[in-house]
Amino acid sequence: MTARTAFGWSRLAAAALCLVALVHRLAWGLSSQTIAGENFLAYLTIQSNIAFTVLATIAGVIALRHDEDPPWLTTARALILSWTITAGLAFALIVWQAGLRGIRIDVPWSDVVLHFVLPIWTILAWLFGPGRRAASWRVVPFVLVYPLVWGGFTMWRGAIVGWFPYYFLDLRQVSGFAEFAVTCAIALAIFAGVASGLVLLSRIRPTVRDADGRP
Repeated sequence: MTARTAFGWSRLAAAALCLVALVHRLAWGLSSQTIAGENFLAYLTIQSNIAFTVLATIAGVIALRHDEDPPWLTTARALILSWTITAGLAFALIVWQAGLRGIRIDVPWSDVVLHFVLPIWTILAWLFGPGRRAASWRVVPFVLVYPLVWGGFTMWRGAIVGWFPYYFLDLRQVSGFAEFAVTCAIALAIFAGVASGLVLLSRIRPTVRDADGRP
């Protein structure tokens, strides 16, 4: 078995693990009454990990059939990995902030997988996985499109249903608009920073070699 083949199977395994974790997180949330069924898909983490499951499945099949990832796949991976990695960082920050506020947050194993295990795996796979060329810097601004659209829709929906997936989006739970704006700006900066880091890593260490052996 070649490294590329093993990598393809690892992508499929990551997709399967993500799917199982998503199903468990839904079941756990419903059984513990921490979420309503209609709110499950409102979380950025859930949406981005659904996208990750689909992309990892496609990427795994491509890795099993081809020696290199097509350029569009590198771009798509950079986009979605930026979202899932940032979601993990944001979750860690939310848990930390909740602890400071004396708010209890239960973390099932599926949350650990979605927010920590898979993001760490994706970073390692991005850095060492064979068949990936350098990503374009043009990815970075496009990474921000999704959280901006998601944020706008979430604020609109939250005003109607009276519920927000993250406390810092609810003006009733923060000190005011200033805290809301600063927190959102920090979140967008993290998205941009993660995307920039992924692009930089891909350009420092592309894993596709030219015919003369150079990366």
